[in-house]
Amino acid sequence: MQKKESAVQFTGMVIRSRISILLFSMFSAFASLYVAGRLWQDAENRVYLAKELDRITGQGKSVLSVADSWKIIECREQQKILSGLEMELAAAKQEGFVSKLLSETDKSPKRRPLVVVGILTGFGRKSNRDAIRKAWMGTGTTLKKMEEQKGIVIRFVIGRSSNRGDSLDRGIDNENELANDIFILDNHVEAPEELPNKTKLFFAQGAEHWDASYYAKVNDDVYVNIVNASQEVNDAYIFSADAFANALAAQEYKPRLYIGCMKSGEVFSEKGKRWYEPDWWKFGDGKTYFRHASGEMFVITKALAKFISINKSFLRTYAHDDISVGSWFIGLDVQHVDENKFCCSSSWSTGALCSGV
Repeated sequence: MQKKESAVQFTGMVIRSRISILLFSMFSAFASLYVAGRLWQDAENRVYLAKELDRITGQGKSVLSVADSWKIIECREQQKILSGLEMELAAAKQEGFVSKLLSETDKSPKRRPLVVVGILTGFGRKSNRDAIRKAWMGTGTTLKKMEEQKGIVIRFVIGRSSNRGDSLDRGIDNENELANDIFILDNHVEAPEELPNKTKLFFAQGAEHWDASYYAKVNDDVYVNIVNASQEVNDAYIFSADAFANALAAQEYKPRLYIGCMKSGEVFSEKGKRWYEPDWWKFGDGKTYFRHASGEMFVITKALAKFISINKSFLRTYAHDDISVGSWFIGLDVQHVDENKFCCSSSWSTGALCSGV
């Protein structure tokens, strides 16, 4: 029995020894190949340097510095890489490959938007959207023409249903497939009390989606005063773009502008009232809001939209979206512009661009 165990142990030792010898042999072979390769490369470099030394010596130089030697080696390596890339490029061209960058340079440059207008809407508001499309927004080629020629992008803004994928979501998807004028906030759930967060997400995602100079928020019960009855419908839309663009152009552009119909008002602390503010105590004993732009229509510059995008996770919202936006700019170096043309009322004001319905 002991002899049998000894034989098994001896056999195991022999197998392990053979494996070790095999691994050592393979390692030695790889090491020999590596050393041989390096020696061959060094030999090539030495021959090349010798030729360069002869050439330089023949030009009257007696010494080749170490720095010059390394420069020669680096240039030679770069030349090899460049030659390889040229061969690959030639082969790719033969196969019909065209660089995406080169193909894009042949196209005319896309105009940067002047302003992105987000019309905040909700489920069950299709009649409002259709009325706005007919009255001042336009559809199809008219909407595209306004974007390309005037740099004004207009989109309805809406979130998703709490029951993701239900008939409400499908209805919006179908409507957008036909009209192509809805900006859907996939990570926002529609609810009346979530309007401040919805406004925040519009500015944040709008700044990420479009590189515009301005971003405007409009309610879907506000009509922009741009239709001239004496003009054709298509001309009326162009006139609307000009009126809105001129209102922005009238401002001396600064990086941080907050433009709107500035106001302040009473803070309602009584629960159950329409404009109740749960955080009423934060506004002091006077119970008066700070100066802010009315929520029907206001505009901010790109820098402020980017600020909202970067800090959206930390920006506090209050019961109302206009108060919330105004609070974000209180501690910043922001210029508040009180623009009467953005004061929307129940009837057209003199020179106003909007009207509440």
